[in-house]
Amino acid sequence: MNTTPPCIDFQLDGPIARITFNNPAARNALTWPMYEELKRICDDLASKPEIRVAIFRGAGDKAFVSGSDIQQFVDLQDNEAYEVAVDAIFHSLQHLPIPTIALIEGLAVGSGLLIATACDFRISTDDARFGIPVAKTLGNCLSPSNLSWIANHLGVPMVKRMLLTAELIKAPELLNSGYLYQTTTPEDIAEATESLAIKMASLAPITQKASKVTLARLMESNLPDCTELMRETYNSVDFKEGVNAFLEGRSPKWIGK
Repeated sequence: MNTTPPCIDFQLDGPIARITFNNPAARNALTWPMYEELKRICDDLASKPEIRVAIFRGAGDKAFVSGSDIQQFVDLQDNEAYEVAVDAIFHSLQHLPIPTIALIEGLAVGSGLLIATACDFRISTDDARFGIPVAKTLGNCLSPSNLSWIANHLGVPMVKRMLLTAELIKAPELLNSGYLYQTTTPEDIAEATESLAIKMASLAPITQKASKVTLARLMESNLPDCTELMRETYNSVDFKEGVNAFLEGRSPKWIGK
């Protein structure tokens, strides 16, 4: 029996950093300490110019990240502060001055999709699935920053499929749309990811930094204030029902209040 608490593993291999979301018993769902550790790792990577590429992956082969640990929502008192804190964490990943790759096996859903999309390139197994099925599970919503980011990468029609129908999209469709850099077999995914990492580590780092950070700033410009929509969602009866239903292993009963 694995008694290792949920964590994020960090390894450095020459100019390549390897970050592993390690909570396989919960399909690598992120606890709040894991979110905080992700922010700390990203800030550390940003301060070390000798690191040229970062690879993110999930432990095991069932999921990249399956979302957030739902237990942490039970006693959540300040939903707005939570979203602000999560935005800051994803911002640190989106603005890393080095190229990043998400190696994806199995599920990349909820915050897993957001983390994968925050990376510059995504390589997945052929059977991987992607989505944000919160309309089916928790009944919460995304911040304007995160919604803008995934809409820029996936396109509005695809994001609407994910959010309004709770559909999980299969890897081949996202490969055809350009969201995925490559799909491959489980046996070959590590080699494919390594090949891309080595290629990018040999290129001009300041050019890479200027290119990706400029694009990140463009995507963040002119964000609207949607505080009232987020407040309505997180303070709703439906959100509380979604959390309780998930933890009790039953389907939620939505009432629109």
